Formats: sequence, C-alpha cells, structure tokens
Amino acid sequence: MVESMPLAKALNAGLRAAMAADDHVLLMGEDIGRLGGVFRVTEGLQAEFGEQRVLDTPLAESGIVGTAIGLAMAGFRPIVEIQFDGFVFPAFDQITTQLAKLTNRHEGALQMPVVIRIPYGGHIGAVEHHQESPEAYFTHTAGLRVVSPSTANDAYWMIQDAVRSPDPVIFLEPKAKYWMKGDVDTVERPLPLHASRLVRRGTDVTLVGHGAMVTTLLQAAALAESEGTSCEVIDLRSLSPIDYGPILDSVRRTGRMVYAQEAPGFTSVGSEVAATVMERAFFALEAPVLRVSGFDVPFPPAKLEGTYLPDADRILEAVDRALAY
Repeated sequence: MVESMPLAKALNAGLRAAMAADDHVLLMGEDIGRLGGVFRVTEGLQAEFGEQRVLDTPLAESGIVGTAIGLAMAGFRPIVEIQFDGFVFPAFDQITTQLAKLTNRHEGALQMPVVIRIPYGGHIGAVEHHQESPEAYFTHTAGLRVVSPSTANDAYWMIQDAVRSPDPVIFLEPKAKYWMKGDVDTVERPLPLHASRLVRRGTDVTLVGHGAMVTTLLQAAALAESEGTSCEVIDLRSLSPIDYGPILDSVRRTGRMVYAQEAPGFTSVGSEVAATVMERAFFALEAPVLRVSGFDVPFPPAKLEGTYLPDADRILEAVDRALAY
C-alpha cells in the first residue's frame, strides 16, 4: 500500500509499527506523550500504547539516556527523543562513554538496542542550539550506528530497522523536512538500513550528501541540467557505517564528485567520504573531490542562516570548479 504523507507522519507510522510488533519497544523523551513532541512525531502514541510505553520524562537528557541504557540491559528496546540537536550534549557522556562501549566491554554478550532520535539541521529560522548538525561527533565514536533519512519512505522503514538493530543507533531526523510529503510504501522495504541510494542518474559530476541536503543537491542538479551539465545524485542515508559501493561506482562513471553538508567542513562526514573516494577511486578521478559545507563557525543567528547553509548556487559553483579541471 502506498500513501502520501509528511516525513514526520511517516516517522510516527514507523514508530507505531515498531511498537505494535514488539512489546519491549518503548518511547522516552520530553513532552513526547500527551503533547506528542515538539514536532508532533509521537502524536497519538501515548493514547494508543499507554503511559508505561510512551513516557514523558524530566528535562534531563543525561538521565533520559542513562535510564534507556538500564532498560536495554533489562531486555527492553528504548527509543529516546532528544528535543533539539543542541540539547544532546548534556547526554554526550552517557552516549559516547557508556552506550557506545558497553557491548564491546562485555565482549558482545550484552547488546544495547537503543535508538536516539535527534532532530537536526537548519532551515527553520530557530534560535541558538536549535539548528546544529552534530553528526561528526557520533560517527567518530566507535560502537554507534548513525543514520539519517531524507524522504518519508526512508523515514518509515529506517526507524523500524533502527529499532531492530542490536546496536545503539543515532537516528538523525532533518527537521526542515518534517513537513515534506512523499510516497510511503508500507509493504515493500526499499533498502537495508546502511545502504546508500542512487537518487538521480547523471554523467558529468557525482553529487553526494545526506539528510536535508539531498533536496538541495537535487535542486542543483536540475539547474545544472538546464545549463547542459548532467549531475548524478546519491543519498548517503547511513553515516556510520558508510556504503561506498554506489558512490564509487558513480565516481568511476563521472570522474568528478562534490559532497555537500550543513555541518562545518573541518573533520566532518564530508571529509571522510572525500578522503575515501580519493583512496579508492583515485585513477578514475579527473578532478579533486570538492566539498561544500557550513562554515567553521558556530551556527549564526536565524537571519544569517541563508548565508551559512549551502544552497544550490554554492553547489553549482563547486560543480563548475570540478568541470574546469
């Protein structure tokens, strides 16, 4: 069955399916129960599954994640909502020094099936600590899986796959796309959780990104086509581990690649992808791998976010530079 719905609604449907399939799945977070979350992703779930499985917690991220770790040890599959990206840092110690390491510390005997949902990224004109892209912190941490859907269909299936994972998953939700509608096939799973996705075929330049940036890449590709340049677009989907197969296949066809992201460029996901493509497809490249990113400064006030965040014009400028080699 295929139904058109916003990404936030698709997440809600995916969470409902995961909870219906397994009584050990429960939700925890600030205002996620009666209110349904700031972005209404969990709306109606407490009424359906009860207060014992959809828990409104105190405003204490470290305590929320610490409790989730204990619940996972007891056999539950907790899904934690962090209200905004910038609020995850009070829980950073719990995530990186406990959650990420417990399975390894117990030589695989103790699984940590915890999902931490984090709305992230810009484009919503919010105040400080509400528009950050902290993915590099988590991809750098061994023991964590990190994923980010860019479409409603991926959101529906990836949240269910994340819940089934025996390992902790950082589930990054591009908040700017919560209201973007798309077709959701509730019968056929499109791809495994950690697979990259070829979104648009092209012949001249490979464009790669994740989350909300995929929409911007598609906009850039459409503009480039009107000027006679054919761009291939790949959605990373999984930031750790990274599925390099589709990326490398594309680069070997086009000979050029541009990676775009909202996060600052220094020691980022884009840095890692660029370095790996240089290592594995060096002789296929006709130009250096180029990166377009947020600037290496704290996220600015809302009125300056349009200057800070990469747009189609900045991506097209990188495309032109790649073609000039």
